[in-house]
Amino acid sequence: MSVPRLRGAFAPGTSPGSNALLVLLPSLGTTTALWDGVVTRLRHDPRTSDLRILRIDLPGHGASPAAPEAFDMAELAEAVLAVVDEAGGGAFHLAGVSLGGAISLELALRHPERVRSLAVSCTGARIGTRAGWAERGASVRASGTASLVTGSATRWFAPGFLDRDAGGPGARALGTLVDVDDESYARCTDALGAFDRTTDLDAITAPTLAISGEHDAVTTPASMQDLADDIPGARHIALDGAAHLAVLEEPAAVAELLAEHVGAAERVAAASVARGRGMRVRRTVLGDAHVDRAIASTTPETAAFQDFATRTAWGDIWARPGLGLRDRSIATLASLTTGGHGTEIAMHVRAALRNGLTRDEIAEVLLHTALYAGLPASNEALAIMRDVFDHPASDHDATR
Repeated sequence: MSVPRLRGAFAPGTSPGSNALLVLLPSLGTTTALWDGVVTRLRHDPRTSDLRILRIDLPGHGASPAAPEAFDMAELAEAVLAVVDEAGGGAFHLAGVSLGGAISLELALRHPERVRSLAVSCTGARIGTRAGWAERGASVRASGTASLVTGSATRWFAPGFLDRDAGGPGARALGTLVDVDDESYARCTDALGAFDRTTDLDAITAPTLAISGEHDAVTTPASMQDLADDIPGARHIALDGAAHLAVLEEPAAVAELLAEHVGAAERVAAASVARGRGMRVRRTVLGDAHVDRAIASTTPETAAFQDFATRTAWGDIWARPGLGLRDRSIATLASLTTGGHGTEIAMHVRAALRNGLTRDEIAEVLLHTALYAGLPASNEALAIMRDVFDHPASDHDATR
């Protein structure tokens, strides 16, 4: 067994940079052209037009060289990851069809930190039977992939699709099947025959979308619903009028689902980054003891506010580079005094000391504020300041 060498290419319109990356994997017997219709629509959707889209071919399919040795699903997942790393690495969104979907499940289980979101179409944690795949592999080794065209036309597409498609992407997909390396195809069937992750799906942490085709007799809508049920938080959508290659038959519907799914995952990821950054700034400014007390006192009713304050106040505003923490303390003390928010002034007097202001400078800020906030407001703030200076160890004045 060995990790095969795969090749991928960025879809047309992809510009270099740090934009989110979407990796697309095709099904057994097809190439990355399977995704053409979906990619075109994603490129014209303002929600996804700036995505970096990387498509990767399977062993002996399309641009990927023939596999000189056998491989299993884990090695296919590592091969995909190697291409992603060559393209810049990092976390990415992942979508795959059939065998590409199985590889995606394996990758999400083996490297959860790399998969930002997961979309799998017409696939499974176990597809078919070992005997069935052994028979398919033996047939290809004996007669070549050309012998599969008639059967694939029936399995891949909904009734009537090829008649309507005449000379279109469906016919071209069947044409590329003939060009797939026979032994590489057979080795893919060997990997599928040995693949079984049915008991591991509850370990997938990536937001997951499962897409099925109404007429798919290989990975039926019922089996895809079962798959989604076994993955925490996963959602299943069945596409009417499609079969096993739903992404080719219904590219507009699939593109819409992917745009929504990837967008939602990006928003969650951005919130997570802001939350982590906010917690670091919050602890720097207020101190671990204060923050630990605030977290410990959180209730179900105040949890959303705690999260909002951490992400927005501390992660977005206090973390901005335009002002240093010292300057932000000055602005905060003036604002709290002006607004008459005495309950938080003590907390931010202590924060100002942590951020490098001296006692004299804090007093000067409050004196200056009196010109604009009024004498009573500053007088109250100065009284709170004196109390903080007299009792520097006390820090029970606020919960943020």
